[in-house]
Amino acid sequence: MDRRLFLSSSAAASAAAQAKTRRVGLIGTGWYGKADLLRLIQAAPVEVVSLCDVDSRMLADAAEIVSQRQASRRKPRAFADYREMLKQKDLDICLIATPDHWHALPMIEAVKAGCDVYVQKPIGVDIVEGQAMLAAARKYNRVVQVGTQRRSTPHLMEAKENFLDTGALGKIAFVETYFYYHMRAKENPPDEPPPAHLDYEMWTGPAPMRPYNKLVHPRRWRAFMEYGNGIVGDMCIHMLDMVRWMMGLGWPRSVSSTGGILMDKASKANTTDTQSATFDFGGVQVVWTHRSWGTAPDPKYPWGATFYGEKATLKASVMGYDLLPVGKGEAIHKDVKYELEEYPEDKTEAELEKHVAPAIRGHMRNFLAAIDQRSKPVADIEQGHISTTACILANLSQKLGGRTLVWDPATHKVANDKEANGLLARPYRKPWTHPDPKNV
Repeated sequence: MDRRLFLSSSAAASAAAQAKTRRVGLIGTGWYGKADLLRLIQAAPVEVVSLCDVDSRMLADAAEIVSQRQASRRKPRAFADYREMLKQKDLDICLIATPDHWHALPMIEAVKAGCDVYVQKPIGVDIVEGQAMLAAARKYNRVVQVGTQRRSTPHLMEAKENFLDTGALGKIAFVETYFYYHMRAKENPPDEPPPAHLDYEMWTGPAPMRPYNKLVHPRRWRAFMEYGNGIVGDMCIHMLDMVRWMMGLGWPRSVSSTGGILMDKASKANTTDTQSATFDFGGVQVVWTHRSWGTAPDPKYPWGATFYGEKATLKASVMGYDLLPVGKGEAIHKDVKYELEEYPEDKTEAELEKHVAPAIRGHMRNFLAAIDQRSKPVADIEQGHISTTACILANLSQKLGGRTLVWDPATHKVANDKEANGLLARPYRKPWTHPDPKNV
C-alpha cells in the first residue's frame, strides 16, 4: 500500500468509525497489550468491553487505565480465560498481545467467534501454527493485522516511496539487518513458587512446564525458547519484514544460520546471545546479525537495516533513516517524528515507546480501513506468516548445525530434510491440542 492509498484509507476508516463504535477485547494486558489498545483508542471511537489476562493484578490495573482513557469511562469486564471472553460473541475486534506461545490458539478462536484480529508478532512459535492461523483467517473471512508496525512507520513509508519505489538506490542485491542491544537476560535467579495473582498453569498453557522463575513473568519470558523464538523471533522479524515490504520480496528460497550462547553462559536464559542468518531471496540476500554483548558497528544504528544499492546506500531504523549516495550527491537524513503535542497523553503513559506510538496508531488506522473495506491490511496475516516462518527456519538451521534449509512454500516443507520437517510443529503440553491447518 503506497502512502497516498494509506492516507485515503485512514480517512475512510475515520469516517466509517464515526458511524459505528466498534466493540473491542484484549487478550494479554501487559506492556504491549496496553500500548496497542491505548493507541487504538486514540485512532478511533471504540468501546473496550472486555479484557483478559491470567495475572489478576495486571488485569485490574489495565481495566482501571482503560476506564480513564476511553470516552465512555466504563470499566471493561475482566476475564481470566480467553475462551470465556470469546464465548460472549459480542466483540467486533480482538487484540492479542500475549507471550508468543499463546498467539495461535486465541487468534483462531477469535476469528471463529467473528472477530477481526490484531495479533502481535511473531504470529506463532512454530511454522504449522502460522499455517493454521492463516487458514483460519481465510476460512472465516476475517481481517487479521500483525503487529509488524514498521510497515506503518511514517518515516519508513516515506523512505520506501522516495527511494525504493523510485529505484533511487539502483539495483540492490544485499541487505544487512542487525541488532546489538544488550536485551538478553543476564541473571540466573533461583526458581520459586509463582505469585498468588498469577495462574501459572494457564500462563504456561501449551508450552513445556518449567519451574516458575521471576525471569518468566512479566515481560522477560523472551529469555526462554519454550515461549518464543529468541532474539531472532523478537527483533529480526521486524527488520526482515520491513525489508520484504520495502523491496516487495516474498518467500525466501533458503535460510541458513549459525550461532549460539557464545559469551554469556552464566545466565538462566537459553536463547542465543550471538547469531547470524542468511535469507536468500534469489537475486537478493538479506543477512541478520545479533549480539547481546559488545558494541554496535554504528552507534546510531544499533538495530536496523542497511540497503546496499548501486547508486546509494539506505540505512533505516525505528529512529530515522540516512540516504548515502555513491559518488556525487547529497546525503539525506530524517528523524522519527514524535506526536507528543498531538497526543499529549503519550508524554506520561508508563513504559510507552514514544517513538513507536505514531507507527502503532497508523497500523491501527490501516487495520480499521481494511475492516471497513473487507480487504487485506498492510501487515496481513499471510505477510506475518512469511516473515515469522523465515525467522523460525533460521532458528531451526542454527539448531541443526547451520545447514541450509531450502523452503518450498507450495508444500510448506523443507526440501529433502526429514529432520527439519520433524521440527515444523512443536509438541503441545496436554490437554492443549496443536491446531491443524486442514481442520481449523
